[in-house]
Amino acid sequence: MNKQHALNRFAAYVANYDPANPRIALKIAHTYRVADLCEQIAPSEANLAWLCGLLHDIGRFEQVRRFDTFNDAASISHAALGVDVLFGNADPNGPQIRSFVKDSTNDEVIRTAIATHSDWRLPQGLDGRTRMHCDVLRDADKIDILKVNCICPLEDIYGVTEEEMGASELTPAVVRAFYEHRTVERGVRRHPADVLVGHLCFAWELVYPKSVAIMQEQGYVDQMLNRQFSNARTQATFAQMAAHMRAELFA
Repeated sequence: MNKQHALNRFAAYVANYDPANPRIALKIAHTYRVADLCEQIAPSEANLAWLCGLLHDIGRFEQVRRFDTFNDAASISHAALGVDVLFGNADPNGPQIRSFVKDSTNDEVIRTAIATHSDWRLPQGLDGRTRMHCDVLRDADKIDILKVNCICPLEDIYGVTEEEMGASELTPAVVRAFYEHRTVERGVRRHPADVLVGHLCFAWELVYPKSVAIMQEQGYVDQMLNRQFSNARTQATFAQMAAHMRAELFA
C-alpha cells in the first residue's frame, strides 16, 4: 500500500465537496486524526489500520452534501453509505476502493471495519484479524470524537445551540448506561445532553490499553466533564456523573 497515494486520492475525493462548509472541514480533519490514531493503536498491520482510518468516514461527505447533517437517523447510515462509495455505486464514477489501494487482498477487512465502525456492538463471528481492525478503528474514532466535542462548535456536531444544550434534560436510560460503564444505544437518546453523555461513554469501552492511555493524555474527557447546564436537574445529575468518571478513569 502506498500511503502517499492514498492521501493524495483522499484529498482529490474531498475536493469535490465544499470546504467552506464547517461540517466538511470537520470531517476532513477528523479523518486524518483517526488514521494517525489507528496507526498508533494497532498491535499489528499498522498500515492497513491507517487505511481503514483514512476511509472510515468517506460516507460522511456525501451524507452532508445530500442532507446537511451528521444525524444518521434523520438521513442515512454514513457507514453504509461509505461502503457503497467504496465498493458499490454511490459514486457516479463507480466503486472507489481501487483508486485508494490497488491490491484487493484486504477488501473484506476494510469493508467490515467501515461498515461496523459506528455500530453499537460488533457482530458475532468475526475472525480475530478482522475484529482487531474493527476494534482499532472504533477506538480511534471514539478518541477523536471526544476531541471534536471540545474543539468544534456544538452547532456543527450536534446541530443545537449552547442554550439548547444547557436547557437539556437527561434520559434515565442514558444515565443508567453511564453508571453501568457501557455505551449508549442510539434508540434511547432523546435530548442533546443524552448525545453528549453517549459520547462520554465511549471512554468506558475502549479496547486497547494504548487507546486508554491516549484518551487520558489528551484530556478531552475531563474538559467535557466541566460542562455546565442551566437545567438544574441535569446539572445536579451531571455533576455526580462527572465525579464518578473522574474517580474511575483519572484517579
